[in-house]
Amino acid sequence: MAGVAVLGVTAGCASAGDQGSAGADGPAPAPAGSPAGSAAPYQVLAGMPEYPSYANVYAAAGPDELSKAVEGHRELVYVPHNESDDVYVIDQKTFEVVDRFPGGPEPQHVVPSYDLSTLYVAASRVPTGGLVPIDPATGEPGEPIDVQDVYNLYFTPDGAHGIVVAEAYRRLDFYDAQTWEPVTSVELPECDGINHMDYSADGRTMLFSCEFANRLVVLDSETHEKVGQHDLDVVDDGMPQDVRLTPDGERFLVADMRAGGVYVLNADATERLDFIPTGEGAHGIYFSRAGDLAYISNRDEGSVTVLDLATLRPVDNWRIPGGGSPDMGGLNADGSVLWLSGRDHDEVYAISTADGELLARIPVGSRPHGLAVWPQPGRYSLGHTGNIR
Repeated sequence: MAGVAVLGVTAGCASAGDQGSAGADGPAPAPAGSPAGSAAPYQVLAGMPEYPSYANVYAAAGPDELSKAVEGHRELVYVPHNESDDVYVIDQKTFEVVDRFPGGPEPQHVVPSYDLSTLYVAASRVPTGGLVPIDPATGEPGEPIDVQDVYNLYFTPDGAHGIVVAEAYRRLDFYDAQTWEPVTSVELPECDGINHMDYSADGRTMLFSCEFANRLVVLDSETHEKVGQHDLDVVDDGMPQDVRLTPDGERFLVADMRAGGVYVLNADATERLDFIPTGEGAHGIYFSRAGDLAYISNRDEGSVTVLDLATLRPVDNWRIPGGGSPDMGGLNADGSVLWLSGRDHDEVYAISTADGELLARIPVGSRPHGLAVWPQPGRYSLGHTGNIR
């Protein structure tokens, strides 16, 4: 296996705690004392769990708040590679590559299932593609599932359907999330390079980035009808990427690689509010466990911008020593380490969120992309590499 350069102290997840369960019966309900019901500022979509706190939609995914659904899951990082068509597995504590297995044709992202019981490797090479399930208790892959062109994978807020982002076909394919039988498809010909998405706090609005069209499209999550479009204009050849709802539920952030920063939209994605320069190649968006900071990976300049979410202004910029290409990833369970794939350098970075120190630089396969850090806190997954609420 590939070697590892360890540049600081090791860090790993704490053992699973008892913070409610998610599994065959779905995510745990909001805990007692939740401002659900009449005290809630809005009504969530039918079947979507209420929030434990409406001040932070990720409140249930705080530091080490691991549910029973992930008890016994190994503390690993799963790294898919576009060109070598495999997945490397890294031990979070030792920073060593401990396994490697086939990831399907052109694996793009590793995605937690809605109930947190399975990880899926999403593979997108047309006309095949597919899903490779991983048992997170053992770290072992299962039999591939025949699903076409899975560039990215999301789930409906009630967990009923998996949403395959079929980028090559400019289409969203809805599947039964248990059987992976097809249910319906939504054609979006105007969204060339349909890519990443997130939901509004109430689950009723879906905001998608169109990487090759320099625009965003907005869908009603119940009817799947298009209800809005934003043509982006900071640069003529923009490439919008990651889409994330801020912890307070009041804004969407959208990273744009060629614009070199983050667009800001309002809570229901009806209005563009701002653009925040972060760095060349702005790509991934990750939130601190406290919900007060956003970490923006700037792939083309080898840095991570730290954004204060109260002011929406950068407060720090962490440069990877010697350069790098930080792309997609996520935080470990306690939020102390940010893991990112080095897309153009065939490596993975482990970065301390305390001060931006590079803890490890780990050689991996060819063109690493949407790695998943597991286990994660929270009750249920909306998809991507760990959009967990």
